[in-house]
Amino acid sequence: MKLRTRLIISFITVITLPVIMTGVLTWGIAQYQIGVIEKTYGSSGTQYKSFSHSLQVLGKMPEVQRFMLHTGIAIVLILMLTAILLIFWIYGGIISPINKLQEAAKNVKEGNLNFELKAEKDDEMGQLIQTFEEMRLRLKDNAEEKLRSDKESKELISNISHDLKTPITAIKGYVEGIRDGVADTPEKMDKYIGTIYNKANEMDMLINELTLYSKIDTNRIPYNFAPIPVNAYFDDCAEDLAMELDSKNVEFGYFNYVDVGQKIIADPEQLKRVINNIVGNSLKYMERERGLINLRVKDVGDFIQVELEDNGKGIAAKDLANIFDRFYRTDASRNSSKGGSGIGLSIVKKIIEDHGGKIWATSKEGTGTVMYFVIRKYQEVPINE
Repeated sequence: MKLRTRLIISFITVITLPVIMTGVLTWGIAQYQIGVIEKTYGSSGTQYKSFSHSLQVLGKMPEVQRFMLHTGIAIVLILMLTAILLIFWIYGGIISPINKLQEAAKNVKEGNLNFELKAEKDDEMGQLIQTFEEMRLRLKDNAEEKLRSDKESKELISNISHDLKTPITAIKGYVEGIRDGVADTPEKMDKYIGTIYNKANEMDMLINELTLYSKIDTNRIPYNFAPIPVNAYFDDCAEDLAMELDSKNVEFGYFNYVDVGQKIIADPEQLKRVINNIVGNSLKYMERERGLINLRVKDVGDFIQVELEDNGKGIAAKDLANIFDRFYRTDASRNSSKGGSGIGLSIVKKIIEDHGGKIWATSKEGTGTVMYFVIRKYQEVPINE
């Protein structure tokens, strides 16, 4: 019952009960008076004319005095009992919830959000308790999210700091070799400078990944969407991949099943990042003397489907659903030695979803993994439509 209803009922009860009791007392006295008069003077109507005489008679009768005294005491007791019951009724509807809220507020003040507040009644106080409980849950979610975010940020900084040490150490070593005259031939000099350049590129990629990670958290990834010819774009990607993979002794296959003239809506730079991240992840866990990566492009109705297949060690079924989560490692003890920030595939998923597409994977341990993603086709709409 709502608090307003309780107060209205209490008010009406306190107002009407004395009126009712007074009416009952008056009626009882009147009935008693009529009985006495009839007994004293008889039932003749003319004998009621002397009303003052009747009152005098009633006042001299001890029975009337006792009746009025007992009735008055009864009215007072009834009113007191009613007031006590109403007080406890309202007290139970207000004070008990307030005590719960006070205890809950104390827990929140002390930083303890691991409790539950239940509303026992559907009144104003119950609604207030429910609102407080919703606030507690939101505060708890925010606190847990902050802890996760802090943990992820620390892990990201730790990973990137660890990964930056390797290229920096290599660069310092080769620079010292050049300064000490170890690179005393043009061939050695070219090799040293080439290695320094490659290591600097690795550092640049790590820094870019860190920058992109901060933009993902604030949904500020810069996109430049445009209609892109499917064949021309993926032909260029395939050519770049072929050159890169050949230098790493990895076989590359390119298969395009899309008709000429098809276009997609995408950001070419970010889509290239997706492909490079997936290929880089495949190379990191290839663990074969002769690796293999295949790129397939297919037309699947309203979307263009891209498949990147490798012959790496594969992913266990229990880990497959989590590979796109930030910092998820299928084998932390082994993967930590592979380097990487641990956010490559999460960035891939974010970019594909921002393109209105979807990404997923299939894998078999010891055989390899296939990454799939789809990008919506570009369809020109006539002006009159």
